[in-house]
Amino acid sequence: MSCSILTAVALSGVLTLLARQWLDLPWLALLPSITLALAGALLLWARFPAGVDFGWPNRVTLLRAVLLLVLLMALWVPIDVRLAWAAALTAAVAAALDAVDGAIARRYGQHSAFGARFDMETDGAFVLLTALLVWHAERAGLWVVLCGLLRPALLVAMRYWPQLSRSLPPSPRRKRVAALQMVLLPLALCPLVPAPVSVLLCAVAVLSLVGSFAVDIHWLVTA
Repeated sequence: MSCSILTAVALSGVLTLLARQWLDLPWLALLPSITLALAGALLLWARFPAGVDFGWPNRVTLLRAVLLLVLLMALWVPIDVRLAWAAALTAAVAAALDAVDGAIARRYGQHSAFGARFDMETDGAFVLLTALLVWHAERAGLWVVLCGLLRPALLVAMRYWPQLSRSLPPSPRRKRVAALQMVLLPLALCPLVPAPVSVLLCAVAVLSLVGSFAVDIHWLVTA
């Protein structure tokens, strides 16, 4: 497992350096990504069960996390057309890999509580970061960031309202809404999409996620 994490940290460094060079970003744009890469590596090292194979599904999820670190650099500079294309394509690849890790886990029976949580938190980071980029690129208002704040807000609420910490039953609706975020937010970043359409896409993303969270919270407090 340590080899996978060290490889991911090295890959993060290489990709961020290449992206900085290609997009002519300032060196300071690297700092948040490299800092988070090291902090994330330490956290994974501490949380992953000792003596257990990391597994290919987790490696794919780790690659998604690396791509998010590359995307993070775009938050610290003005977004021109070239950077918007780079961000949209990187986000699209990261979103597509979300289906890959699940497919591998099902194909080879490599399910684990750690893998499910790792995938979920990476999804949450993807939605928050992509929503921030959509706002930063002026493709929608600040309200789009609500997409990425709902889960952190729920995690905070769980500390004070234990009833919210109960396990939810499996839900196709929840999976469909999560997949919708993976499609709509990167699409809203795409320069080919007119600004009014990107606003509409983001509105659908926000409303669908708010509705899904509302249904789940209602179940948690009333069931």
